[in-house]
Order: sequence, then structure tokens, then C-alpha cells
Amino acid sequence: MFSGERLYLLLAVIALITFVAPLYASEPVTLTASDGVKIYGDFYPAASKSAPYILLFHQAGSNRAEYAPIAPRLVKLGFNCLAIDQRSGGNMWGQKNETVEHLGHNGEYLDALKDSEAALAWGKSQGANPKILVWGSSYSASLAFLLAAKHPEEIAGILSFSPGEYFADKNFVRDAASRVSVPIFVTSAKDTEEIDAARSILAASPAKQKTQFIPKIAGIHGSSTLRVDRNPKGEAENWRAVEIFLAGFR
Repeated sequence: MFSGERLYLLLAVIALITFVAPLYASEPVTLTASDGVKIYGDFYPAASKSAPYILLFHQAGSNRAEYAPIAPRLVKLGFNCLAIDQRSGGNMWGQKNETVEHLGHNGEYLDALKDSEAALAWGKSQGANPKILVWGSSYSASLAFLLAAKHPEEIAGILSFSPGEYFADKNFVRDAASRVSVPIFVTSAKDTEEIDAARSILAASPAKQKTQFIPKIAGIHGSSTLRVDRNPKGEAENWRAVEIFLAGFR
């Protein structure tokens, strides 16, 4: 016998496999970073190449499969999506991080900024001046602010899941956020330390549109908060907040 929660999770996984995957298949993409490192990814195309693009960056120890159940839902909302294997990652979700595997070692967090810049360059090459949003998870949620501060005219918005001062300089991300004025969405686990870290970074930004979503039901670290297999009680609540923010870009 299945408990109510396990039955809900099983049905949700079956629904994803049965309906979502065939409708929103991905295409393999290979990028080259500024230092020559090959970056491997999956592109999930929307109905139109002129639709906005979301660049999806994973958390530590992870890979682009973090977004396997997330990207198709974003496509359904009308967004083109690119999820990449950053050079700092690992073999979560039963899948290898191809970029790390080909590189031969796990890279540093800050080196992965070159990977996100390669993804941004790819996004800019799609269509005529496409609107691009960057989406980060854990350490890459912080890198999203560094990327936007470095390329202020090229990024339309940020979604940052569990940002923090993950680098040696404990003011590094706040300093970057102080130079970011595009619309920002931040969220985190239902955890005081994570909530405070996200609040501190968001407060540094001069952006007029800033949203900090604090889950009332359940939230977990990084973008996994939107995965029913990781957050069965709270993924719906978290998705509602994300969809409200994204509605301003469609």
C-alpha cells in the first residue's frame, strides 16, 4: 500500500514521463567557453525562437538534469530554455556531468562564470535581439548576479534560487547585486539562514522590481524546490510564485 504522499509522488512522476517529456523534447547543444572548455547542454525549444530565453544553471554536485522536469514546464509557459552542465558539478539525478567528465576534473565555482557567459553568448545569437533571463541554483544563483553585473545590457531578469556568499570574498555577491537593476526573483529553502542570505543580497540591488518569495508550506535548497520528487509538499506553492514573476516577461 502507498501512503498518500507516496501515491501523489508516483502519479506526478508518471504524468511527467507520460505527457511532458514527449511534448517538450530537448536538443543537445555544445558551447565553447572563452578559455576553450567545451560546455554541454540541452536546449528546450518553445513554439517560437522569438520567445524569451531562460538560461538554466545548476547547483554544486549537479548537472543539467536538475532541470529535466522543470524546463518542459517553462517551455509550456512560452519560454525557450537552455540547461547546461557547468564545469563545477557532479553526477546527481542519475546522470553524469558531461562538461566535468570531458574536462577531467571538477572546476571552481567562479570558473563556471565562463560557462554562463558562453550560454549568454549562445542566447544572444538566437533570433533577433532575444529577451534573456538567467536562472541560478545555489552557487550559480550567486553567479547569476555576477553575470548580470558584467553584462547589464544583455540580461532582462534574474531568478535566483538559494543565493549566498559562496566565495572567498563575503561581500562579492552583494557588490555585484548593487550593480544589477533588472527585475529579480529570489527564493530559498524554508531556512532562516538561507532566507537572510537571500534578503541581504536582494537588498543591495537598486532594481525597482524585486521579489523575495519565502515558502509557507515547504521549500528546499536550490531549483530542486520546484521538483515534485524533491519537494512533494511545496513544489506547487513555489511554482505559483515563479509563474507570477515570469508573467511579466511573456
